[in-house]
Amino acid sequence: MINIVLFGKPGAGKGTQAEFLKTKYNLVHLSTGDIFRFNIKNQTQLGKLAKSYMDKGDLVPDEVTTKMLIDSVESNLDKNGFLFDGYPRTLSQAEALKVFLSTKSSIVTATIALEADDEILVQRLLERGKTSGRPDDQDEEKIRNRYQEYNEKTAPLIEYYKNQGNFHAVNGIGTIQEITDRLTKVIDNL
Repeated sequence: MINIVLFGKPGAGKGTQAEFLKTKYNLVHLSTGDIFRFNIKNQTQLGKLAKSYMDKGDLVPDEVTTKMLIDSVESNLDKNGFLFDGYPRTLSQAEALKVFLSTKSSIVTATIALEADDEILVQRLLERGKTSGRPDDQDEEKIRNRYQEYNEKTAPLIEYYKNQGNFHAVNGIGTIQEITDRLTKVIDNL
């Protein structure tokens, strides 16, 4: 089983690249955002719980997020592996993923970070916001706040995965195909 954690700040191209990678390697793309939306829309017990936090403006606790993700993995165990997009975001989530995968006799095969300059990413998101309709992509201050949260909570995971010897940085600037080629080269050499 191949398990890839895809990192990158908002606008780095994780979602775009995940579409190519899931097809090429026959992986299940697990986007935390998609999992949240599914659970909330379908009013699952976890979705209702997550929504109760979100409605108050609070972050959904790691335990709830992890449980939603585990449920998604459990329902796809017959697949080649998983492409984790947006999870883990904290050290406690990384540990929970490690423990869970070990119960399936598996590990995180690779952690790949799409790296790009903040100023380039801000412009990407502002452009995306013109067509996506997402309010969080239309406000530069909100974008920069998301980057600050990424730096504080997610960036420490880079060191965590470097210490495990499975961290790979990939230049996230270029055409979609150039970036896909870089990612493919890393994955093919695992």
